[in-house]
Amino acid sequence: MQPNKDILTQVTELIKSLAPEHQDINEATDLVADLDFDSLKVMKLLEELEDRFDISVPLNLLPSIRTVEDLALQLQRIIDEE
Repeated sequence: MQPNKDILTQVTELIKSLAPEHQDINEATDLVADLDFDSLKVMKLLEELEDRFDISVPLNLLPSIRTVEDLALQLQRIIDEE
């Protein structure tokens, strides 16, 4: 399943605001390995995503999210369920 392009674009924009400057970000980018996101950055990202999409992201989903694409797919599932 491919994530919705609009969701993926918005997720990428928010990640860029928290990522190291000039970091290339694509669907395969690993949030921890490639961007060095720690728990505080992950929580900040989730907060911004929840505000942007007016959703609540269950914390138990976090272990299954590694890449930008994983995150976009999980957001799409949450949005579709609401």
